[in-house]
Amino acid sequence: MNWNKTIGWLMMLLVSSCVEPYSPEVLEGPNSYLVVNGFINTNGPTTVQLLRTQNLKEETLPPAETNAIVQVESENGEHYRLYEAGNGNYTIDNLNINPASKYRLFIRTRDGKEYASEYVEVKHTPAIDEVTWEPVDNEVQLYVSTHDPNNKTRYYRWEFEHTWHYRAAWGTTLKYVNGRIELRDRNDPDIYNCWASEYSTTIELGNSIRLSQDVISKYKLLAIPYNSEKIGVKYSILVKQYALTREAYAYWETLKKNTENIGTLFDPLPSQLTGNIKSLTDPNEPVIGYVTASTMQQKRIFIDSKDLPRDWRTFIPRCTIDTMLLANSTPREYFEGGYVMPVYEVYPPNGGMSPIGYSYATVGCVDCRTRGTNVKPAFWE
Repeated sequence: MNWNKTIGWLMMLLVSSCVEPYSPEVLEGPNSYLVVNGFINTNGPTTVQLLRTQNLKEETLPPAETNAIVQVESENGEHYRLYEAGNGNYTIDNLNINPASKYRLFIRTRDGKEYASEYVEVKHTPAIDEVTWEPVDNEVQLYVSTHDPNNKTRYYRWEFEHTWHYRAAWGTTLKYVNGRIELRDRNDPDIYNCWASEYSTTIELGNSIRLSQDVISKYKLLAIPYNSEKIGVKYSILVKQYALTREAYAYWETLKKNTENIGTLFDPLPSQLTGNIKSLTDPNEPVIGYVTASTMQQKRIFIDSKDLPRDWRTFIPRCTIDTMLLANSTPREYFEGGYVMPVYEVYPPNGGMSPIGYSYATVGCVDCRTRGTNVKPAFWE
C-alpha cells in the first residue's frame, strides 16, 4: 500500500460534537477504503462517522458509508446500536458504560463486510483546569492547562470549536421591496450582527511522561492574529479534552507528523499509519481510524475586544461603497437582482428634503448572514 499517497485530506473530515472533521488523504488508484472517525464517549453522546477514501484527483467530498450497522460492544456481550443520522454519521445518546469493562466498535456495511476495533479500556479524562489567553507579538495566544492528581492519564488530546460575533461592513436602515426603497422595520431580520463558528483542523497532543507529576501547563492550542475578524467584537472558544492510551497517542502522533510533513519534495516520507480497526471479512484490507473509549471534559471562555490592547482594534472590513443617482437610473435596475443592497440615502448638496440617489454595496458587505447566522448562540454571554 502506498502510504505516501494516503494522508493529504486528513484534516477535513472530523464531525462536530464528539469528533471534528478530518480527511485522510486518498489514494491515486481506484481503491475505496473505510475511514472510521469517532470515539466511544462514556459521559455523553457517541458519534461515529464512516467515510470512504477516493482518488486523489477527485474534487468532491469523500463519500459517506450509509446504511451500515454500527454498534458498541463490550467484552461481556453487551451491545448498543447507533442510529444513522445522515452524511455517514451514526450516533447514540449516553451509553450505560461499565468503566471496568473493555469495549469495541463493530461495523457491518451494506454490502455485508464486517469490521471491528480492538477492545479498548475506558479512560477517565481529568477536568480542564483552565483555558487562558494572552497577547503576544501581535496575536492572541490561547492555552489549556490540566492535571491528573492520580498520575494515571499522561497522554492527552484536544479539539476545539470557536465562535465569534461579527458585524456587516455597512449597517443600513433601508431595504429594496418591489421596485422601491423602504425603511427597514422591527419585523425585519437583523442583518448587521451575526455569529460564525469553526472546528479545529489541527491535531493537538500533549503528554507528561517525562514529568514526575501528571501536569500539562499552558499547552498552546492556537494563535489568532491581532487584526482577525474573530476577535473584532467578541470571541469564544470551547475546548474539549480527551485522555488517551499510550497506543492511541502513538497513532495520533504519527498522524500529526504525516499531515505536517507532506507538502514539499524534501520532507521525509510519511510513516505507515496503523490503527486499531481491522476488517473481519478480509484481513488484508486496510482500514483507517483508531477507536478509543473515554470521558470527555470541556471548558469555554470568552474574549471581548475591549479587553485587548487598544492599538489592536484595527480590523476593518474591506468593502467599497458606490452611489447610484435617480436622475440616471432606477432602484429596480440596481437592486432587483439582489447582488447589491442600499446603504443610505444621498441628498442634494443644497439640503433638499428628498433623496437624489442611494449609496450601495454588495450584499456580502451589508448582510452578515451571507457568512454566518444572525441567531445568537444559546451559550452566548
